[in-house]
Amino acid sequence: MAEKKRSTLPVNWLLLGLIASLYVMGFAVYPRLPDMVPSHWNVSGQVDGYMSKTMHVLFMPTVVLGMYLLLSFAPAIDPKPESYEKFRYVYGTFRTIMVLIFSALYIATTLYALGVPVSIGKFTMLAIGLMFVFVGNYMGKIRHNYTFGIKTPWTLANEEVWNKTHRISGPLWVIAGFIWILGLFLEEKLGFFLSMGSILAVTIFGFVYSYLLFKKMQT
Repeated sequence: MAEKKRSTLPVNWLLLGLIASLYVMGFAVYPRLPDMVPSHWNVSGQVDGYMSKTMHVLFMPTVVLGMYLLLSFAPAIDPKPESYEKFRYVYGTFRTIMVLIFSALYIATTLYALGVPVSIGKFTMLAIGLMFVFVGNYMGKIRHNYTFGIKTPWTLANEEVWNKTHRISGPLWVIAGFIWILGLFLEEKLGFFLSMGSILAVTIFGFVYSYLLFKKMQT
């Protein structure tokens, strides 16, 4: 087990180095940023929210750092930490992907603020779509825990319900991911609502399926 933990050290240092570089980049371009930096885009891809440039260069990298720390320490505080050893690769890769996505989003919004024509909406849809495809592809390998996965009252109460729900939901998450990617080529509002609908559909399915399976196993 010690060797497994040591093998993650290079990745940890690389991720921390990436996060540190976000702070460095932010302060390096700080004088060139406008006083107010775009921070939110509506479904039409238009900016409808701003934050100060000081908040931008401090807040976003700190969010990435907080996410890294939360995902790093979550297994230690989970009531079933031993479960994570059974899907260490999946969880570790998910953590890396999340850090990379939010780091890239920060870089993209910074470039946009500097006048570089970046489509934040399309980038976000692609990133979320790829994340869903990855998670869905490995969902059947996620073992029973209280932090990461499809957490309903019935999956948490019964490990067999957990395993079957994740196994059958995995392909649906992959499909949802491809719907997000397909949304890149559709009219923005249509792509947005189809993508959000896919998330709602897989969420409802996991909830209902785990409930029905749990009830069936009780009879």
